[in-house]
Amino acid sequence: MKPVDINWSELGFNYIKTDFRYVSHWKDGKWDEGKLVEDNKIAISESATALHYGQQCFEGLKAYRTKEGKIQLFRPDQNAKRMNSSCRRILMPEISEEQFIDACKQVVKANEAYVPPYGSGATFYLRPFLIGVGDNLGVKAAPEFKFVVFGVPVGPYFKGGMAPVNFMIAEYDRAAPYGTGAAKVGGNYAGSLLAHKIAKDRGFADAIYLDPQTHTKIEEVGAANFFGITADNEFITPKSESILPSITKYSLMHIAENYLSLKVKEEDVFVDKLDRFIEAGACGTAAVITPIGGIEYNEKLHVFHSETEVGPVTRKLYDILSGIQFGEVEGPEGWIVEVK
Repeated sequence: MKPVDINWSELGFNYIKTDFRYVSHWKDGKWDEGKLVEDNKIAISESATALHYGQQCFEGLKAYRTKEGKIQLFRPDQNAKRMNSSCRRILMPEISEEQFIDACKQVVKANEAYVPPYGSGATFYLRPFLIGVGDNLGVKAAPEFKFVVFGVPVGPYFKGGMAPVNFMIAEYDRAAPYGTGAAKVGGNYAGSLLAHKIAKDRGFADAIYLDPQTHTKIEEVGAANFFGITADNEFITPKSESILPSITKYSLMHIAENYLSLKVKEEDVFVDKLDRFIEAGACGTAAVITPIGGIEYNEKLHVFHSETEVGPVTRKLYDILSGIQFGEVEGPEGWIVEVK
């Protein structure tokens, strides 16, 4: 495979065209076998439901190169399950876990030259997505669908990597009660763009969304999940039907309990009770763990451990999680899938 001229240490979270992507088409009640293609453009009907009615969903997962040079995926079965949950919510056909994982493996293998080397701090980000296509005008499910997986090498999602950043409370809601907040659909992210811009313009990393019914409880941190650490060695994370179930968060919950002996709780996290936490963080596939230095609420900045230093528990959680992902720490059975 041809070598690629990339400065791995300078990578941000940006699109780079790689050589191959996987495409599968659903028509007449079934998916075709799917194939790798070189073209990164998609031709669809001008009346596709993905364009007009937001009938689409996506996933995000990463491939990691180990010290021995192997390439491995982290819990891809969970991404397949979550994508199917999103599909059920907006009436799209499900993809079998086998096809989902095989598609991811094919894309990684075909673009192996773009998988960053071990120790570079970079990873290979996979973006599977499923869209409604075909000719359609009325508000109803599409007659056809496309499932696509592409991948790009990426650096840290937030500039600075594993360093504390500050957030502000959004004045807008991310999702409606009983809406699509727990599905990974594009509309949730379109609705967050304005709040994100306001936060960035004010010097914050992103906006934090409160629950849409009472505006008293933390739900999500930008496009990531929230967690806090208490002085009583508790790992606390919000519980809500409108939070996207983060694979990273549930992995951290397992690590917190089984590797660090913390007491793990999913419960309400009231924004006026932030002083219960001595550390806090945002977590997700893209961000991994981003330590939260402080949160601005009611024009006051509540600082957790530090605005400049990572807290000790957050650091341990990150080291264990990334250690499992890069093959340095033994993870639970089934968490790692090798790409051969």
